Amino acid sequence: MEGRDVVVVNQSLLPHRFAILKLRDHRQTANAIKTMIVRGAGTIGAAAAYGMAQAYLEGTDLNEAHHTLLNTRPTAADLKVVAFDYVLRGDYFDADKWLTKMLEWAPNDSDGWYHLGRTKYTENRFAEAISAFQQCLKLDLKNVKAEDNLGLSFAGLGRNDEATAAYQQAIAWQAQSTAKYPGPYIDIGNLLIDENRPQDALTFLLQATEIARGDSRAHELLGKAYTRLEELPKAQAELEKAIELSPQTPNLHCMLAPVYRKQGLAEKAKIEFDRCAALAGSQSVSETPRL
Repeated sequence: MEGRDVVVVNQSLLPHRFAILKLRDHRQTANAIKTMIVRGAGTIGAAAAYGMAQAYLEGTDLNEAHHTLLNTRPTAADLKVVAFDYVLRGDYFDADKWLTKMLEWAPNDSDGWYHLGRTKYTENRFAEAISAFQQCLKLDLKNVKAEDNLGLSFAGLGRNDEATAAYQQAIAWQAQSTAKYPGPYIDIGNLLIDENRPQDALTFLLQATEIARGDSRAHELLGKAYTRLEELPKAQAELEKAIELSPQTPNLHCMLAPVYRKQGLAEKAKIEFDRCAALAGSQSVSETPRL
């Protein structure tokens, strides 16, 4: 303590920034514990003890202060908020840690299991992602996003038959829905292209573009399928649409350039090759995680 102030490190900013906070009274100290500015059992215990000292120096009723500090222990919902903050920062290691802890306190939180699965998948820990998505589906039957992501995780392990079954199940579950989720249509289309079955992929990818006209990924994969089938004008149209929707994505320009070149559009091809090189040199090409 410094005088009546409790001095703490703002742990919510770590490891990206180091900042010191001065907590002026026991209520600020209690709030710092509640909002997880202060973390870890030892640090929380010390902060609560200093909070009681603050209350004594303030002349506050100690029973009231004790009640306030006693009820500041973070809840499972608080841990989930912290985990999501780490996801937004791209810190999946810490997101994984906090989601795992949260689920120890709230094992029936299906949304928590879904996001743990997404985090594990992003970390390329596919077997653990499968377990998380399966747990989510036990708690939330016919969760289309979880089933689709289960398929992605199977595909990550090269278990393509199981991946296909999961995508088809996710599609079947929303057959009667007016507002469909495009994920399984896109993902099964991508898998079929990888298996050199572009004609089969078209059926699903065309449906995906009808469901989500603004999804650049669906148009990108359609362009890829049409390129494999040597239907170059259609490939050109789909890749141009994908670029219209996502102009800063390098690989789209890299894909469109040879399509132009094969059609004898040399100047357009050069522009796209140059754009591809410029964007690839200035940013990561990694895909944005699906939530």
